[in-house]
Amino acid sequence: MSNTRSLLHYKTYLHDHSDEWLVFIHGAGGSIATWKYQVEAFKPYFNLLLLDLRDHGKSKNLEPAFNNYNFDIVSDDILRVIDHLGLEKAHFMSMSLGSVILQKIDEKRPQLIDKMIMAGGVFRATWKIKLFVHSAKFLSYLLPYRTMYNLFSFVVLPKKNHEYSRRIFRMQSQKLAPNEYYKWIGLYKDFFRLLKNFFNRELEKLSLVVMGEEDHVFFKAARRFTKVHQKASLVIFEQCGHICNIEQYEQFNDTVLSFLLPDDASSMSKRTG
Repeated sequence: MSNTRSLLHYKTYLHDHSDEWLVFIHGAGGSIATWKYQVEAFKPYFNLLLLDLRDHGKSKNLEPAFNNYNFDIVSDDILRVIDHLGLEKAHFMSMSLGSVILQKIDEKRPQLIDKMIMAGGVFRATWKIKLFVHSAKFLSYLLPYRTMYNLFSFVVLPKKNHEYSRRIFRMQSQKLAPNEYYKWIGLYKDFFRLLKNFFNRELEKLSLVVMGEEDHVFFKAARRFTKVHQKASLVIFEQCGHICNIEQYEQFNDTVLSFLLPDDASSMSKRTG
């Protein structure tokens, strides 16, 4: 019988002198490995907490188990680890669908979050995003889930310069079992309602949105989100796709450090929307 666990699999990197924390939330199909290029860049400044979401990476056989998932379940998984470690306040960094999970955490426990970084974020149900989500749901009845991931990795990351991040995404997604994949697809029931709520509510945290200009599925919604919310700023990486923290990781790390450590890091070189 497989071993069960009550907490998500996580890793911490502790700083000798800083009491500031930075928590990393990957997207659907990802894992801690999503942040492989961020650990060395950020651990000189912060205590780091990296998590594998439920069913992802090494977070297998999590209890309590559920037949269907929603964003309360997924966000509460993260909060249990945070409470276990005794974190009272932290900066948060998310990737892709992780931005929705992060905003859910902000809604549930606003006092926990200091600054937010949302890379490749998902912010509004544009026609492209609706087509993407509904196609994923429909095709899940017709195609094996690994074929699905391969297909949609090309949809989201179609260009030659996206090839490396596309390969990493595929390697991570292979760790999801078919029954786990179908539970995550079921989040679409919660997904559009939350996007609408989060877009319309007042954003109270200083937030940085980092997008690749070639992120054709999610880019326009991110631009609209940052125009509506005064506390959100947008940084755009040219010739870059959805997984900008991998594809242009050096620029990404410098940009985020400038946001988190404005007194200690050089000013951001950016193109804003």
